[in-house]
Amino acid sequence: MQETRRKSPSHDHLRWGDSSEVGYPIEPALRGRKQFPAGTQSSAVVVTPNMSEPRTVVITGASAGIGRATARRFGAAGDNVVLLARGKERLEAAKAEVDRAGGHGLAIPTDVGDPSQVEAAADRAEKAFGGIDVWIGNAMTAVFAPVWNMEPEEYRRVTEVTYLGQVYGALAALKRMRPRNEGKLVFVGSALAYRGIPLQSSYCAAKHAIQGFVDSLRSELLHDRSGIDLTMVQLSGFNTPQFSWVRNKLPYQPRPLGKCYQPEVAAEAIFWAASHRRRELMVGFPAVEAIYGNKLLPQFGDWILSRQGFQGQETDMRSNGRPDNLFEPVAGDFAAHGIFEDEALDSSRQLMLTTHRRETAAIGAAAAGAIALLWWRSRKRNETRGENNHA
Repeated sequence: MQETRRKSPSHDHLRWGDSSEVGYPIEPALRGRKQFPAGTQSSAVVVTPNMSEPRTVVITGASAGIGRATARRFGAAGDNVVLLARGKERLEAAKAEVDRAGGHGLAIPTDVGDPSQVEAAADRAEKAFGGIDVWIGNAMTAVFAPVWNMEPEEYRRVTEVTYLGQVYGALAALKRMRPRNEGKLVFVGSALAYRGIPLQSSYCAAKHAIQGFVDSLRSELLHDRSGIDLTMVQLSGFNTPQFSWVRNKLPYQPRPLGKCYQPEVAAEAIFWAASHRRRELMVGFPAVEAIYGNKLLPQFGDWILSRQGFQGQETDMRSNGRPDNLFEPVAGDFAAHGIFEDEALDSSRQLMLTTHRRETAAIGAAAAGAIALLWWRSRKRNETRGENNHA
């Protein structure tokens, strides 16, 4: 039987760098100064005495995809945005977008897999803008291939960028935040930190490693009663250029598995996480489904992914031997968006609800009260009718 593959969107519909708005209200950015135990469950806003002072925000992987959309979002808030990535031309283009949005950008070409480059970038950020307030670990790379088609150097490189890049960033940030006893770390994770999927073993392993590192660090900060806060943002699938430039050993071009969102949705989540105390922030219902589904029925996840996780990650376009960014940046006009414009969603109801818990709870309580009142009135009417009929 001939296998039916998902249609891939036409390249004629590409809109690199489209900055469509997420369809729900977002609270303004506030700086993190007030002392609370790190990693607490409260989503209270992190407040500073001087609300008008811009933050200094470092973003890794800032030249494209979610990192670029996030840089624009902080730029729109008037913050000082330090952009780290390897591709110099795209990095400068992203900086220009930050400046146009109202922020102050600083582009520093950096390979996050090299700890000396990360440390040097942190030094430049401090010299340019002062103390680092927020560090966002976002850089990633990946290889699409079955395990038996992977090479040791490919696993090593994905680990260096996707996992150790976040570790090196955290070390550089903590070195500067701990003496002040303040600051915010945002680790960009994935539902795949909990639920590995086929064909992405290197990426899934790296995201699992980040999850373990963050849990350890959180406990250490709690032990020290540190004023430094951290949040891990667990993403669903997103329409970014990664599917056009990560290494691919499959017969067809890769795609996100299942429903995907525009990168601005992730950018809003990261922006919110930088200003609020939340242990973990899931973005998109597919992330919630994958994480909690794996906790409840892991064997069912194994089974369903063995049947849907292969074809579901490939388009109908044959692989064409394109260059990849595993060891060197790829040339080209890649910005925030990828090639899946026609199917990517501009907003997430799940994110709106989880970032507005009090409002959601109030609406739920009001609805429950209204239902209870209607039930009570209906019961009273029935009792009255029964008494009248009996009389």
